Amino acid sequence: MPPKHSKVTGKVTKSDLAELSEFRYRLRQFLRFSEEIVHAEGVTPLQYMLMLHTRAFADRDWATVGELAERLQASSHGTVALVTRCEAAGLVMRVPSAHDRRQVQVHLTPEGERCLLKLAALHKSEVQSFGWAFREESK
Repeated sequence: MPPKHSKVTGKVTKSDLAELSEFRYRLRQFLRFSEEIVHAEGVTPLQYMLMLHTRAFADRDWATVGELAERLQASSHGTVALVTRCEAAGLVMRVPSAHDRRQVQVHLTPEGERCLLKLAALHKSEVQSFGWAFREESK
């Protein structure tokens, strides 16, 4: 998918550059942390993201290949290949849709669910350390 570019407007200040640099630095720190913990669990970062996005829809516990491709910002063909690798690893399974025969649902296996929940807990903890995410709701 080609990147979407915004029209460049306004002047970029030294302060803007410092903030962008700090954002990219923190983002890279998080991504490196993520890469290390998912590899320690025996999966790839893309496999983790596929499992995460599969379970992230509020109203259901599965996703279509098209939805996963959008969330991963990947091609449908690449996403199908990733699903195939995850299926071979025992993390997901394909389920034909009862409503639309053209559609295939991707569901986590019990092993995929266990792996996802363990890794998500570690990621949540790391993101909470940023100080702005996953705050407890006030009662």
